[in-house]
Formats: sequence, structure tokens, C-alpha cells
Amino acid sequence: MRALTGAIITAAALIGLGLTAVGFGTRYHTTIERVDSNNNPVRVHLDEMDRPLVFVLVFLTCAALVGMGITFLGLMYHHKRRHEELTWEKERHHLTQQRIPV
Repeated sequence: MRALTGAIITAAALIGLGLTAVGFGTRYHTTIERVDSNNNPVRVHLDEMDRPLVFVLVFLTCAALVGMGITFLGLMYHHKRRHEELTWEKERHHLTQQRIPV
């Protein structure tokens, strides 16, 4: 369940990052078309962009990283628990086989 929750968080963050990329493209597509005197495109740096877009970019990147962490830790815990259950079942089966005389 933890892994599924992390995967959902990650998926939502990645969808949000895609929409943020569309937002950046829509907002700043005219600056890419401008060129300086050497015919090089004028670049817009992150500190020159709108603060809400940059905040959303940073927030969703952090959310995607946290979601990936939850996913992998949840899968790790799940596999550890399944391994312990399998070990317990093997021991229980071995004990029941020893008690029954053939």
C-alpha cells in the first residue's frame, strides 16, 4: 500500500510537471524567438522568470522526489515482509513434517 501511495504521488507530480512545462512554454515562447546582435537566442534564466511558475516547478520536483522515495521504500518494506512471511511458513511446514511419522 505504501508503494502504491508513493506511485500515485509521483504520477501526480509528473503530470503537474508536464503542465508546468506547457505553462513555461506558453509564457516564454516569445523570448525564444528574439535574438541578440550575434544571432544567438536571448535566454531567460530561472531568476528572471515569474515567481509562481518557478515555485510550482520547485514544489513539483520535490514532490516527485518524495513520491519516488516513498515508492521505493514501500516496495523495499513489502519485499522484506514477504520474505519474513515465507521464512516463517517454511519453518512451520518443516515442524509439521517432523511431527508426522511415516
